[in-house]
Amino acid sequence: MGKYVFGVDIGGTTAKIGLLTEEGEKVELWEIPTRKENNGSSILSDVAESVKAKIAEKNIASEDIIGIGLGVPGAVDADGMCLQAVNLGWSKLNVVKELESLTGFKVKAGNDANVAALGEQWRGGGQGHQNMLLVTLGTGVGGGIINEGKILTGATGSGGEIGHIHLVDDEPEACGCGNNGCFEQYASATGAVRVSRRILAETTEDSVLRGKDFECKDVFDAAKKGDKVAVKCAEKYGYYLGKGIAIASTVVNPEIIVIGGGVSKAGEMLFDLLMPSFKKYVFSGCSTAQFALAKLGNDAGVFGAARMLLY
Repeated sequence: MGKYVFGVDIGGTTAKIGLLTEEGEKVELWEIPTRKENNGSSILSDVAESVKAKIAEKNIASEDIIGIGLGVPGAVDADGMCLQAVNLGWSKLNVVKELESLTGFKVKAGNDANVAALGEQWRGGGQGHQNMLLVTLGTGVGGGIINEGKILTGATGSGGEIGHIHLVDDEPEACGCGNNGCFEQYASATGAVRVSRRILAETTEDSVLRGKDFECKDVFDAAKKGDKVAVKCAEKYGYYLGKGIAIASTVVNPEIIVIGGGVSKAGEMLFDLLMPSFKKYVFSGCSTAQFALAKLGNDAGVFGAARMLLY
């Protein structure tokens, strides 16, 4: 019999759980509700009960379980302490010790974005590369750095927060982090809308976007159809995206840059948009990085969480 590992990705609505082989083959994936009442006090016990039930259902011997990997929406230090996970109601909770106590299995934990990066490096868009930068483009901009096949977490577990690279001076609007001019204010899905609305305000040209409550996808769709203003909006978005990735790449020198999140559904168009500014701003020694789209979608965190047990 082979060995098995569990990967758990805790989100604000559900916790995704996966049973995988040690080679990374999926046995089964499922979800349970994330119960956030009472400051999320039931979340880890619910995970533990679900894991135990699956072990019983599959009739797996305890000695064949390598452990449980855990991704959480907050910084996690080397000792397994989650300093804060606002979306879950947690504050200074040692998630490793708690889940180990509840299950009796070895546990490793990490920030969900970093864990997702590890999943993409192991079984997704970055497979075959030991040094990878994951850029997730959604409501914000997330990131994860894989260095020599392992997550680069930093001193307090906050490594890879590329969305808060300072990109623009004199930005009047504040980022969610409290600073102004952050990368995610321009390169996220909401950032694409912000950039586009500013361009629309500077011109009187006709556009299918004008006068509408549009979303990021609408900008790219209109640009693909040749709407001149939408093309300008998409190109400006690409400028910011390429510049931010160039700055991050110059620091970590990845072999491959994997782009995921909802905005990545724009596909290869994103690479065409970002490459001019990426090439302009990246240090020459870091300019050979390949680009790829993420492949695992919402399952990346489950695979990455499991991978942490297999270092």
